[in-house]
Amino acid sequence: MVRGWHGWFGTFNGVVLITMVVLPLAALAVWALTRRRRPAGSTSAWRTSLADVGIVYGTVPWVWMIMLPGDQAGAVAGRVTLVPLRDLLTIFSDGGPLTATVQVVGNLLVFAALGFFAPLRFPALASIPRILALAAGCSILVETAQYVLRLDRVSSVDDVLLNAAGAGLAALSSRRWWRATPDASTDRRPQPAPAAGR
Repeated sequence: MVRGWHGWFGTFNGVVLITMVVLPLAALAVWALTRRRRPAGSTSAWRTSLADVGIVYGTVPWVWMIMLPGDQAGAVAGRVTLVPLRDLLTIFSDGGPLTATVQVVGNLLVFAALGFFAPLRFPALASIPRILALAAGCSILVETAQYVLRLDRVSSVDDVLLNAAGAGLAALSSRRWWRATPDASTDRRPQPAPAAGR
């Protein structure tokens, strides 16, 4: 059972419960943003609002969880692993298939919402390589913060690779909608006047 401020904000279970509790608020935020944008003439107000809220709602809880301090936070120096796949192999050998699966799936989901919604919201990001680069950059920032803040976590290149891969896979799954609803402003260009007859 989750108790006290630390139980709600400082544990995985607490973050999961908070995420579930605020789901109706996220839906309300989508509705409010859509209603506000429609009078402005945006034909894709609903999709844009869903993307805005989806990026935040689907990313913040995961980043929050991986930034939670470990038992020895502040007492031990940061640890870095720069050899690809070393951590994954260690988890499979030491923790077993279940632990490894949870670890892999969790890392794939960290920036999945960003990968899914960012191309819908920002046309300049409607590219798999750009989403991979964005997710990798965000992951590097998180891993660096874990190291600098001495959170008793391992800053691993495997986490960066999995975070980027998850965002890339999510982007692929949303690709059919990237340009499905063009903004009406592109269809309202003034037409040139017909040439006068001679």
